[in-house]
Amino acid sequence: MPTPDFILDLRAKVGSMPLWLSGATAVVLREGADGPEVLCVQRADNGSWTAICGVVDPGEDPHVTCVREAAEEAGVEIEVERLVLMAVTGTVTYPNADQTNYLDHTFRARWVSGEAHVADDESATVGWFAAHRLPEPMSEQMRTRIAVALYNPADVVLGAEAAQRLTSTRA
Repeated sequence: MPTPDFILDLRAKVGSMPLWLSGATAVVLREGADGPEVLCVQRADNGSWTAICGVVDPGEDPHVTCVREAAEEAGVEIEVERLVLMAVTGTVTYPNADQTNYLDHTFRARWVSGEAHVADDESATVGWFAAHRLPEPMSEQMRTRIAVALYNPADVVLGAEAAQRLTSTRA
């Protein structure tokens, strides 16, 4: 899905100034022959691999964003189990110089149905990967989100630093 209309409308007014947006990440899991598998998509714009993620639309609950994005990006139905991490991203600067910071809500989710496939023009490839063999290139921030979802802490982890500490002690 291209840039949402509400962001285009904001950009028409503020230009490339930093925007504060809500994001949602769904770490979609299923059991595989070699342990848990993670659904990952390769971005068409820069080739990096990510879990299912997207911008929360105005008035949309972040967990609903995850369900919507899983269908839009990979053609699968998922069930969101729980929120595991909430953290602010660093400033993201896009090739057109637009800047954004996201309050990301990372959810642990399980695959329900559907054969994973490229379902939009934002993704180049979609696939299931053993949790201990995630594809490259993938940002450290995305690896941390996936690691927290796999760890499945009793309480929501607050902040990127806390997530890194939690996952580094498990390595």
